[in-house]
Amino acid sequence: MIDAQFRSEEKYFKLSIAYAGREESALVCSTVEKIIAKHNKQPETYSCNITDAKDVLVIEYHDDGDREAGEIFEEILKALNITHCD
Repeated sequence: MIDAQFRSEEKYFKLSIAYAGREESALVCSTVEKIIAKHNKQPETYSCNITDAKDVLVIEYHDDGDREAGEIFEEILKALNITHCD
């Protein structure tokens, strides 16, 4: 099951997407790459292991005065069929 968490402050936006297994990893990574590539503003991204069974992909936008990240994050969530984000 793919989970998402969103955080923001002033011009900083962060979306964390937790996933398990190769299939979810491939889906999350390819979806995020495709959507980010469509936009001019490029985020910092990194992934890490949060448990033996789950990894997380973190997408961060710094100095986003136009709040473009919100639309990008919504597009990612919709593409991944995530209906609830903490």
